[in-house]
Amino acid sequence: MTGLQYMSGFGNEHVSEDPRCPGALPEGQNNPQVCPYGLYAEQLSGSAFTCPRPTNKRSWLYRILPSVCHKPFEPLNEGHLTHNWDEVEPDPNQLRWKPFEIPKAPQNKVDFVSGLHTLCGAGEPRGRNGIAIHIFVCNTSMLNRCLYNSDGDFLIVPQQGKLLITTEFGKMLVEPNEICVIQQGMRFNVEVFGETRGYILEVYGAHFELPDLGPIGANGLANPRDFLVPVAWYEDCQVPGGYTVISKYQGKLFAAQQDFSPFNVVAWHGNYTPYKYHLEKFMVINSVAFDHADPSIFTVLTAKSTRLGVALADFVIFPPRWGVANNTFRPPYYHRNCMSEFMGLIKGHYEAKEEGFQPGGASLHSMMTPHGPDAECFEKASKAKLEPERVAEGTMAFMFESSLSLAITKWGLQTSKHLDKNYYKCWEPLKSHFNSKRK
Repeated sequence: MTGLQYMSGFGNEHVSEDPRCPGALPEGQNNPQVCPYGLYAEQLSGSAFTCPRPTNKRSWLYRILPSVCHKPFEPLNEGHLTHNWDEVEPDPNQLRWKPFEIPKAPQNKVDFVSGLHTLCGAGEPRGRNGIAIHIFVCNTSMLNRCLYNSDGDFLIVPQQGKLLITTEFGKMLVEPNEICVIQQGMRFNVEVFGETRGYILEVYGAHFELPDLGPIGANGLANPRDFLVPVAWYEDCQVPGGYTVISKYQGKLFAAQQDFSPFNVVAWHGNYTPYKYHLEKFMVINSVAFDHADPSIFTVLTAKSTRLGVALADFVIFPPRWGVANNTFRPPYYHRNCMSEFMGLIKGHYEAKEEGFQPGGASLHSMMTPHGPDAECFEKASKAKLEPERVAEGTMAFMFESSLSLAITKWGLQTSKHLDKNYYKCWEPLKSHFNSKRK
């Protein structure tokens, strides 16, 4: 793990070959009659062939055996993974979950795939428009099996425990306060080192991209050079007991057997890759005079919808920063939004609700459902002496924001047994300060 190397740059045209096989990349063409070292050439397309160049995504992989060499897929029990948004009646209430429980090993060994639990979502993978939000809890590594998502992209946010992710493009170590994106169709395996928990934003129908900066200018927010892409690494091994390739397809899981490791890519080139990013590298922009900039100013990645300026989903963070606004209520304002706001907490204490919202837990404020600081936060911030201060020190909260109206799964509302049914009470102590005789 300590020797892992990466290439930098978001969406770049990268070239990589395992140093054990120098010259494995064909020169001057993608698909020669005979590839170096007797490899097979295979293209992985992340966009239609005819997409404009700025959005055209593909990579060429040079592998020991092509990925077509497997037995037929058969249905696999998907556990609590679902895209059935009609399991329970809609719930417009403010919702908050206590930290999701991680199963204890060795009594109950759970790997990354078995530990996927869908919390909420909307849309439909067959129509290529929608999102799903999953929680993952696991305590053991994936052994001789891998997953790929035929439906869309996974943005993975580890909250507890680090993930060693092996992909067809190479290896990535992803720790809490980092994120990674595994794009549609990319096979990957997750190794863990104890009790592990985190969040996943799945989008189908779009890929994540950096938000436009507009009048901010050329620099700021998440800088392209800080995104890291793995370098080529391969294993040439037979698996006599069988290697299981799992496909997430139309919201269901299917498994196929093969007798070799799928991580047999000796070299590759292209702009369609997995990548990771450290959240501490985010260049925060904030108000330096009065009032708030809207939280969109904290957007790390966006998956655009077909409507101009409207995201299918945004990944937004609330990192440590300076608060200096004068004559301003500095915590987040009270809000009713035409978007759905799902929040998670990686570490620390979220400024608007220092009690109750815990690392490894979550909240959902649905479309037009009112939300905002609890009573304690309001009273404290309304009376505070306004001086420059550090905000969210030692904390990293994040938001998955979507233009879709999200449905909660049965697991989220009932089966998980982690729904905080007293959440609404944090606003009950709010009192009227209105006085018609005093401005």
